[in-house]
Amino acid sequence: MMQRLIHVLWPSFLVAGIADILFTTLFDPLEILYRGEPLIEQRLAAYTIGFFVFWLLGIASSAMTCYFQRGADEINRCPLKPANRPEGCPKRECDGGCD
Repeated sequence: MMQRLIHVLWPSFLVAGIADILFTTLFDPLEILYRGEPLIEQRLAAYTIGFFVFWLLGIASSAMTCYFQRGADEINRCPLKPANRPEGCPKRECDGGCD
């Protein structure tokens, strides 16, 4: 579980850093207006918020990649041991050949 979490968070952190640098190089955060007023009044706050927004987008992307990499066996695997499965379950009386 920890390894999967690292596989999601680390690449998204790196991408967020690069995206924040590129975005703030191209746009001055104080010139981004909403209804004629600056959206954020301090540059440092804009850089911080921008970084976390980019990081959340990267986390979402990496998490979806991990989710869609799962195989059918992992998705359909029963979390219960054969003896604990409910009556009528076809895998309840399995001889160790199925999970």
